[in-house]
Amino acid sequence: MAGFRNGRGRDNRPPQQQPQQAPYGYNAAPPPHPQQQWGRQAPQGGGGYEGEPEYFGDPYGAQQQQQQHHAANTPGHTQMFSVNEDPYGAGGTYQAGNAPAPTGPRLPWKALLSGIVLRPAPTFLQMRDHAVWGPALTVTFLYGLLAIFGFDKARDEAINATLSTAIPYVLMTGVGFVVAGLILGAVTHTLARQLGGDGTWQPTVGLSMLIMSITDAPRLVFALFLGGENGLVQVIGWVTWLAAGALFTTMVSRSHDLPWPKALGASAIQLVALLSLIKLGTL
Repeated sequence: MAGFRNGRGRDNRPPQQQPQQAPYGYNAAPPPHPQQQWGRQAPQGGGGYEGEPEYFGDPYGAQQQQQQHHAANTPGHTQMFSVNEDPYGAGGTYQAGNAPAPTGPRLPWKALLSGIVLRPAPTFLQMRDHAVWGPALTVTFLYGLLAIFGFDKARDEAINATLSTAIPYVLMTGVGFVVAGLILGAVTHTLARQLGGDGTWQPTVGLSMLIMSITDAPRLVFALFLGGENGLVQVIGWVTWLAAGALFTTMVSRSHDLPWPKALGASAIQLVALLSLIKLGTL
């Protein structure tokens, strides 16, 4: 075909042998298909763009988005998510006040009393949502009946009084200890809630009454025979008071989901009252 062109690039063939020109202009391409557009051009072989038509709907865009989404969710890549989408789902975010449910059923009274002494932390956690009114009222009332004999003056008055006078006196002392335990437990619960705790008042008050009675039992046994002002009884009172502080802190921490400094602060008033009114007895 090169023989038909002159040196200036013109075609010297007769008109019958020259190619027909397109009706749309010199070397014009046919009109694009209705489903094609000439705006963007698809790449070939990863190189530049070669002028090929691209269909509406961007068939390469959807494929690239799928590849990017797949690559973003593989290890070593950042996961993609929208602005209003929670990338972590409904995961468990820690919040004070949303403590877990009880880890077990209600403990019977024997297991409860032994657990306070031998296994305080798991016992308080298991009983954090269980009321313990039965053991708390019974143990505190019995403790109050015997506590009167741990004070020298009160013991002498009870022993020297007639039976008809001593029985109401002892019974009223037992009731007084129950009422005092309820009030001190309520104060501890209120302080714990003000410090951010989430526990309920019934387990807190009941367990505080049990702690008060159980921890003072060793001092009371020696005070019955040696008197409340005896030096050994005083030392035992200090030791059991420290033990009560540890148990109160553990109980409030487990029952109200609080760190131990706040739990100790919530128990401070009750600890001071026990030290001044019961443990030492002479302040």
